[in-house]
Amino acid sequence: MNQEIRWIKKIKKNSNHEAANQLIAEYYREMYAFVYKQTLDSELSLDLTQEIFIRVLKSIGSFDERKASFRTWLYRLASNRLVDYFRSKNYKYRQLAVSLEGYDVADREDMAVTLEYKDDVEKVTSIINRLDPSSQQIARLKLFGEYTLQEIAEMVQAPLSTVKTRYYAALKLIKKEMKEHRHG
Repeated sequence: MNQEIRWIKKIKKNSNHEAANQLIAEYYREMYAFVYKQTLDSELSLDLTQEIFIRVLKSIGSFDERKASFRTWLYRLASNRLVDYFRSKNYKYRQLAVSLEGYDVADREDMAVTLEYKDDVEKVTSIINRLDPSSQQIARLKLFGEYTLQEIAEMVQAPLSTVKTRYYAALKLIKKEMKEHRHG
């Protein structure tokens, strides 16, 4: 039995804080990076990552290692939390209140590149947000979690053909709208 499963059993059995801390420490940076790639906001990513791990600890009783690996289960929870966030009023408000604080205006070229990249990520994220929840999860795991389509099929417990169809449909929509965005 691997260390991760031992930690999970200790958490389930007696809410072992040490095991919970070790489990979180094992995955914290990976989850933070997954969230940050989609939000490009360090404070927000810290908050969402913390919320993800709170949700993990609250629902760890429902985790079953026979159905999926812990990592797979964790990404499923994280993807669902991101879907919820991007649907929220808080996200919509933040979109209206975007500020340029923190950018060094002296380095305009880097700032322009950063803003262009951020604009592209925000546009892609807004396109993904309009997809149905299942397609959103698949697109997020592929584009931001860098999973293979086979791994995603196992994570979302769907046939590979369904995952491919949804991913390529999402990709086609993203490419079409990004092209219109750049030329429109």
